[in-house]
Amino acid sequence: MGAAYGLQTHIWNNNWKTVLLMAGFPILLLLLTYALFLLFAGLTGTYVGNDPVAGYFIWASDALAQAWPFALIGAAVWFAIAYLFYQGIIDAATGARKVERREEPKLYNLLENLCISRGITMPALRIMETDGLNAFATGLHKGQYSITVTRGLMNTLNDEELEAVLAHELTHIRNADVRLLVIAVVFVGIFSFIGEMAFRGLWHTGGGASSRRSSSSREGGGGAIIAIIAALAMIAVAYALAIVIRFALSRRREYLADAGAVELTKNPDAMITALQKISGNAAVNAPSEVREMFIENPHSDFASLFATHPPIAKRIEALAKFAGGRVAAPVEAPAPSVAPTPSGKPGPWG
Repeated sequence: MGAAYGLQTHIWNNNWKTVLLMAGFPILLLLLTYALFLLFAGLTGTYVGNDPVAGYFIWASDALAQAWPFALIGAAVWFAIAYLFYQGIIDAATGARKVERREEPKLYNLLENLCISRGITMPALRIMETDGLNAFATGLHKGQYSITVTRGLMNTLNDEELEAVLAHELTHIRNADVRLLVIAVVFVGIFSFIGEMAFRGLWHTGGGASSRRSSSSREGGGGAIIAIIAALAMIAVAYALAIVIRFALSRRREYLADAGAVELTKNPDAMITALQKISGNAAVNAPSEVREMFIENPHSDFASLFATHPPIAKRIEALAKFAGGRVAAPVEAPAPSVAPTPSGKPGPWG
């Protein structure tokens, strides 16, 4: 399990997914732009030619032919803003603030020692002032990486457990997980924004557009309905693909990050007890896209089917089975004074 740290296959896979995301983004963006034009045409009764069905699609195609450069420029601006200011946006959404050694010497020294031991560039440290137990890493390249931990995590975990969590996040950085996650958040964000705006606009203007359509052309009404349905289907497909990308991000990354923490600290028990304390206490008020970066995301939709993280129990089981960790009775995070009681059962290693 320790060999998983820096696993080249996983890193290559993440880099390849990043390239696919960047390449697929313009295609989906053009599809979404065409769908918006088609939706506008159907709502306003705007079409060209004598065919009241094909005319809407032809008009949308002509509009796309004129507008596609502006759509791609807009997407480039979106990515540029995200690239330059994503950390500030995440900090604003989570309330995180950057700290230095003089403010949090223990936390800073734990991370610095881990980085020195493996020759890893020291990432920035941030703290969220919340009682929830969580942590996450962000960044696109060396010099931009950052690790954020919650105040609740610092107050609840002992030094060894806190070191294990920091090592977990360092592994995410080393394995290129954070870059893929940040790009996925940016990618999904624009489709979520456009999709929501389109449906809100449909909700607010549908009635007026319907009356204009009927007065402008009774015989084109059937074609307009077809155009609207087709446009909404395209928007739904683009939005669904963006959501699928979020859930397709391999949950295996968390197993590998747990393994990396063991490789760095040589202490699987600390990672296990840290996860036990985090379990059930990880809720943090943050956007869903940011929560996907957390060490634990308890806000998963439709149970495990669309979960962005594997269950903590499975992660602990893997640490016990493959890293030789010992599983004690669950640790109650709110009552750290109560020592964990051994289960009395032999571990996976006998």
